[in-house]
Amino acid sequence: MKTTGDQQLVKHINRSVLLRLVRSRPGLSRAQLALRSGLTKSTVSLLVRELIAEGWLCEDAVASTSGLGRPSTPVQLDGRRRGLIGVELAVDCLRVVSVSLTGEVLCSLEEPLESKLPERVCAQASHLARVAYGELDARGVLLTGIGAGLPGAFDQATGVVRFAPNLGWRNVDFFPMLTQALQAAGLPSVPLHVQNEADTGALSEYEFAQEEIRETLIFVTCDVGVGAGIVLNDRLYTGSHGMAGEIGHTILQVFGELCSCGRRGCAETFVGSVALQRELEFSGNVSRAGRCLGLLVQNLWTTFDPGVIVLGGGSCVRQPELVTFARETLHNYAAAAGMEPPVIRLARYGLLASAVGAAALVLHQHVRPMYPLHPLAQREMSLRMDVGAPIPPLTEI
Repeated sequence: MKTTGDQQLVKHINRSVLLRLVRSRPGLSRAQLALRSGLTKSTVSLLVRELIAEGWLCEDAVASTSGLGRPSTPVQLDGRRRGLIGVELAVDCLRVVSVSLTGEVLCSLEEPLESKLPERVCAQASHLARVAYGELDARGVLLTGIGAGLPGAFDQATGVVRFAPNLGWRNVDFFPMLTQALQAAGLPSVPLHVQNEADTGALSEYEFAQEEIRETLIFVTCDVGVGAGIVLNDRLYTGSHGMAGEIGHTILQVFGELCSCGRRGCAETFVGSVALQRELEFSGNVSRAGRCLGLLVQNLWTTFDPGVIVLGGGSCVRQPELVTFARETLHNYAAAAGMEPPVIRLARYGLLASAVGAAALVLHQHVRPMYPLHPLAQREMSLRMDVGAPIPPLTEI
């Protein structure tokens, strides 16, 4: 995508700035948006009018009367006219949701995974996405985009799943495969975004937060596999090849038990669902796994210094005592160091966190137009840029 002298891009950036402001601070007036964004009042007025017409924003019915002069009308994200679809490709099942721009779950579907062959996974996921789209269409809601989260390292630059050991995938050309499956299922041609399931879980908390989150946020998911999604400086931190946050394959014991990835002593062999079930059968509790999870969280804390750590995934939802042991372990480490630990809480969306976060991925990417995309997605976005309205000056970025 061109970044110099491209007026369409500048307009898209300005629109994105306004959407991000409204998302993080709902209820601002046009004048307040102009003041906070640095754009002129006329530009803000024009763009807000467009965004309202397109279903991105709506005006609050109650106007603000503070101060002198005419009452100002608060603006907020419109949770009624646009929707997002999120797909979670878990190790043993598929979850698909449709979500409003404000994070309300409109529809949720779940099916056991019929096959781990990539082509068949994409076909099954696309069928469920088509059902979810039908629900949106029946409500008169416009589909804005589709996101997908999967249990592996996804290289956003190439669209390739580098490493998904619990699915048995290595170097799978996933993005075009899913694109074709969605088209074959009759889904409309909308932007598609793919990311690791822990990363999408993090976005379910970050993009749809009830309050503005300024600090680093980490989402830890515990199920068959164990991973972490990291939001750092308002962006997902995914590493050079999409493998950041693969904490399930950090080593907790040298020459330990063989892991599905081929290494020995990985955290997954202590905290993954197989190890968890074995521990329950042997001792009747999950104290050992909980302490290992607490150790992982402690290491994430000292590495990234997050303000919030969210624990999610099937194991944390079904075995809440796992979270209790992990929290106690972290607090013990913090007390030994004389430090205050970060906030730890359960995922807001429970088992739907990664699917809802996959939908949030669409919003996350849309309001950050300089985000690196897979070439196919980049081409789609460049074709869809709105070019009908007047363009603000190039200096207004």
